[in-house]
Parts: sequence; structure tokens; C-alpha cells
Amino acid sequence: MTQGDDNNYYLELGYIYFSRRSVTVRAVVGSCVTVCIWDEKNKMGGMNHFVMPWVDKPDNATPHYGNVATAALVRIMEEAGSKREDLCAQIIGGGKPEGAVSENIGRENIRVASEVLERKGITIVSQDIGGHIGRKVAFNSGTGEVAVLKTHKIRQTDWKKGD
Repeated sequence: MTQGDDNNYYLELGYIYFSRRSVTVRAVVGSCVTVCIWDEKNKMGGMNHFVMPWVDKPDNATPHYGNVATAALVRIMEEAGSKREDLCAQIIGGGKPEGAVSENIGRENIRVASEVLERKGITIVSQDIGGHIGRKVAFNSGTGEVAVLKTHKIRQTDWKKGD
């Protein structure tokens, strides 16, 4: 779900956001991953936010899964007129902050994002991944710029509507 005003959206877990105009898309990640994809030629972009790497059954294919969310974001951008050679990606998250459920889930989330992007021929221009802290992410869909704030403790209230 996205929340916010016309120029500022909070992207919750299991969702994808795309815009043809400049919008700041925000998310908070621990072991989850966000993939930000920007079309340099058309100055538009999108971001996903997923928690699990691979979908186990086709009937469960939702953006909660990295392989689904990343392929879907590429498809959305292509349907909007992007060409893969004009796209670049940034991967953020995949850490193991305090209280993470699994030792390997963050690493697997990073791996699936990288593999899908490589298979689709999308260049990864930057990564802020791994480690033992959470991240607050702000992606500008019009410029492709990403700001990452690192935090030792992720709170339920971080960057929700009204912040």
C-alpha cells in the first residue's frame, strides 16, 4: 500500500510503486530488500519492497517474493515505454538486524534481486546491502537518486503516514 501526498509515498512490504513523474518513494528495510529501477532516458522510475526471495508455488506469486516483485517492476516499466538498455537498478537492504527471523533470508533476498536483474539485462549501478542494521530508503523516481539512512533499531512507526 502506498500512503502520502502526491509527491511522497511510503511503500509498504509486498508492494510495487511506479511513477512517470518525480515522486519520493520511502520504505524501511531490515532483511527485506527494495529494488529501485530508474529509466534515465524517460526520467521515470519505480521501487519494490519484498520480504521473501522465491515464491514456492505459482498460486502464491505476489510482490512479497523477490523474484515476482523484481520481474513485475521491470515489466511495469517496459509497459510504460522503457527499454531495458535505458534502465539501471539499485539494491538496498538484505541485512540481519536485531530480531531477524532467519540468518540467511537477507542474503537470499539480495541474491534473487541480483539474479533477476542480471537475467533481464538491467545494470546494477549501486548496492547498499547486508550488515546488521536496518535502513530507511528514499528513492526519487524522477532523478534516480537514492538516500539511505542506516539505523540500529527499526521502529513500527518509522516513516509512516504523517511523518
